[in-house]
Amino acid sequence: MPKPSLNAKTLAWIKVATFLLALLPLAKLGVNAYLDDLGANPIEKITHVTGYWTLTMLTITLAATPLRRLSGWNWPIRLRRMLGLFAFGYGCLHLSTYLVLDQFFDWDAIVEDIVKRPYITVGFAAFVAMVPLAITSTDNMLRRLGGKNWLRLHRLAYLCAVGGVVHYWWLVKKDLSNPIAFASVLAVLLGVRVAYRLGGALVRRPTSRST
Repeated sequence: MPKPSLNAKTLAWIKVATFLLALLPLAKLGVNAYLDDLGANPIEKITHVTGYWTLTMLTITLAATPLRRLSGWNWPIRLRRMLGLFAFGYGCLHLSTYLVLDQFFDWDAIVEDIVKRPYITVGFAAFVAMVPLAITSTDNMLRRLGGKNWLRLHRLAYLCAVGGVVHYWWLVKKDLSNPIAFASVLAVLLGVRVAYRLGGALVRRPTSRST
């Protein structure tokens, strides 16, 4: 049974708190950079932090619908757009770190990396798939595309998440604990969706006529 809806004031406070929490990793990274406390390899640190939080925000976004179905809470859906845009924002920082700080806009080397290094190929493809999701995140784009088309397009979020996990898994050489954790959570979230879809199909299936 659906839970009672939150009032507007409570939901507004939750949105503010969520916004500030989503900014914390970036704020911490900025403070560490200002204090020159990014470790022996600052570029690697920035790349890791922004990539980790891109995937984290994207995973949390995908958790909204299963959480609603399992708990009856509707308010997580109201946070999904914000968190999705944060995922895209951290993804932009992740890619920019690679393009600007790591490669210094050496486009020949960048193209060569994308072609020859599978983890970069997959990560770049996942980021490209996030672009139309960010562009169409507004209410105006939802109306222009129509609900069904908008939902079809935003299924790209699954591809982005899977690509992000594969990118992370292939990038890490020794300790796979974080990629395994992300893969496990994503498998559960997708499994819940598949279970509800199959359950809905069984409910809608017409019964055979009695003879």
